[in-house]
Amino acid sequence: MPEIRVRRSSSKHPKTMIRSVSDLNLEGKRVLCRVDFNVPQNSDGTIADDTRIAAAIPTIRNIIEKGGIPILMSHLGRPKGSPNPKYELASVALRLTELLQDVTVYFANDCIGEEAEKTVKNAKQGEAVLLQNLRFYAEEEANDTEFAKRLAALGDVYVNDAFGAAHRAHASTAGITEFFPERGAGLLMLKEIKYLGSVIGSPEHPLLAILGGAKVSGKIDVLSNLLDKCDVILIGGGMMFTFLKAMGGETGDSMVEDDRVAMARKILSEAKSKNVRLILPADTIASTEFSNDTERKTVDAEFIPDGWRGLDIGPKTAAIFRLEILAAKTIVWNGPMGVFEMSNFAAGTRSVAEAMAEATLNGSITIVGGGDSAAAMAQFGLSDTVSHVSTGGGASLEFLEGKTLPGVAALEY
Repeated sequence: MPEIRVRRSSSKHPKTMIRSVSDLNLEGKRVLCRVDFNVPQNSDGTIADDTRIAAAIPTIRNIIEKGGIPILMSHLGRPKGSPNPKYELASVALRLTELLQDVTVYFANDCIGEEAEKTVKNAKQGEAVLLQNLRFYAEEEANDTEFAKRLAALGDVYVNDAFGAAHRAHASTAGITEFFPERGAGLLMLKEIKYLGSVIGSPEHPLLAILGGAKVSGKIDVLSNLLDKCDVILIGGGMMFTFLKAMGGETGDSMVEDDRVAMARKILSEAKSKNVRLILPADTIASTEFSNDTERKTVDAEFIPDGWRGLDIGPKTAAIFRLEILAAKTIVWNGPMGVFEMSNFAAGTRSVAEAMAEATLNGSITIVGGGDSAAAMAQFGLSDTVSHVSTGGGASLEFLEGKTLPGVAALEY
């Protein structure tokens, strides 16, 4: 993949360049590669979902095929700056070995110091090394210069393929680049920038955004930024009730952020003034309790009875949303339509996922923005039916907000 231009969030900054791992000379070099192996684990420490590990495989293989030795570093969980057996990366190393099949992966039980240095020194071409959890050192999240320097001493070239951690200015994502004149982005990082960048850069219209999840407060900046870019915005999930209340609707016992009602009213007004069609649900699946097996019924979204709470979009809304999705050329989705983890309230989220898959077949660019939406796509077995599923939850949100991600900016030259 050639060098790419990155859109900066402020007009004060010119477009800058980021090199691809494919353009770097890696022959015989140790390539210090930041990956995102922050994966969920089972109670016995085994890997519950290896999506993020699998997503890094193309970059790891690219490094090996170009004669480089991948020295992989990642964080896992929140060990609070000290070693914790719960967050060790040994099980990740085992899973990575299984996925790579023909590549020996050595695990260093530290990310700096004598053991890490010895493991890296002994690795040969065609092999790889995974370092211990970076967050076993508080210096990682503090973006400590000396810690970054000690990490940098393990490699000749730096590659960042951890989009999921790119919104954090940590030692392994930001400070470390000072020590590498040769640096670039991994294939996953470039793919994330390409697809998410197409939404905020020069998308093919109509551009449609689907926003859900529990709270308006977590999506205000995204909404504000997308109002200047989208033709249509569909609102679902728990956040819809704050908007419905802003319009004077009766929301029953549904979750409403009372301190955000005025903000929702403002967003509705701005959408109208900018000729953005912001569409709220017409109906909802309501229940008497927050439980999968509770009594439930379909009700008008603006007239939810007292004692009832909406937990999913209704069938009428699902049909309306499907038509809007199929009419768009670029679609980005962030946030489920309901409590999809409970089977009786998963239909709305599933309907959006299926409509996204249908739109992809019709030639539209379809992007799932990470987090719960990505989990829903996996739950429904539809992850491979859209153009791109982002591996970065918080990073994808901040990117869509128009913010500059420190881990991306640090790769620029």
